[in-house]
This record gives sequence, C-alpha cells and structure tokens, in this order.
Amino acid sequence: MDTRVALIGIVVSDYNSATKINAVLHDYGDYIIGRMGIPYRQKSINIISVAVDAPNDVISALSGKLGQLDGVSTKTIYN
Repeated sequence: MDTRVALIGIVVSDYNSATKINAVLHDYGDYIIGRMGIPYRQKSINIISVAVDAPNDVISALSGKLGQLDGVSTKTIYN
C-alpha cells in the first residue's frame, strides 16, 4: 500500500464542532503523525494543522469529513 505524507490545514469558526473534529481525528489516528492547534482569539477562530502519512483515498476521506462539518474549512497539501 503506497502512502503519502500530507498536511491538512483546518480553520474552525464554530467551536461547537470541536467534539466532532476530535472524533473524526480519533477515527484516523493510525495515520496521524502529529497535530498542532492554535487558538486565534482576536478573530474567534482556531487553526489546526494535522500531518498524516496515509494512502490518497484515506487522506481525501479525512479532509472531506472534516470539511463537511459546520464552521470548518480544510485545505490539504501533499508531498
């Protein structure tokens, strides 16, 4: 199984989605290399970066599931 390293950038504008975000990330925990979250209180948003090593379809599914949540937008960059 070929894998790729990718970085998923997540911007959260609805804090109520935090529990759902963590649940999705937990489901894909085997593929996550690491994550970092930064609260940006002046803009009332949170910024999360998640580094993953996974097959393309898994990366797309993870990013897609996160992006479907209310108040959440994602962008993925690949190596």
